Amino acid sequence: MFIIAGEIMFWVLVLGGLVCRYIFQKKKLGAFFLWSTPIVDLVILLVTIVDLRNGGTANFVHGLAAIYIGVTFVFGKSMIDWADKRFAHRYNNGPEPQKPPKYGKTHAKKERKQWIQHLFAWMIGCGLLSILIWVTGDESRTSQLMYTISLWTIILVIDFLISFSYTIWPRENKKEI
Repeated sequence: MFIIAGEIMFWVLVLGGLVCRYIFQKKKLGAFFLWSTPIVDLVILLVTIVDLRNGGTANFVHGLAAIYIGVTFVFGKSMIDWADKRFAHRYNNGPEPQKPPKYGKTHAKKERKQWIQHLFAWMIGCGLLSILIWVTGDESRTSQLMYTISLWTIILVIDFLISFSYTIWPRENKKEI
């Protein structure tokens, strides 16, 4: 439950930062909220470690904590940037955000880049899961974490196949054909 609250808190801080920055024109306060988002990750990690060290049995939520931290560490800046551009456009007459490429080599390049980011998130998350397994020191209480590593690895491989398929078979704009 705490991890879900942490995820909600992450987005509350992002939204609060953007509202302060663009609606209330409080750029420093907005920056404070946005820069506070990594603290949420740290607290989630610490609570997860304490729970497991105090005899808790790992479940899906504990694995989700590591996934969440890996994903937000790798994709967090781009997620905040994505939201920032839309807020700037809507509330501060900023330029219209560019749409990501949908076809051809540029689309394939974007897909490869996102897979590499996914790989880094997987490495961080699986590293954290391994640390949680080691810190707990009881295989019977951490089997769910090993399952999480296995499942995420399968997802990573599927993502690889899909992402790199666009390099071999680029998506074509049917309107131009």
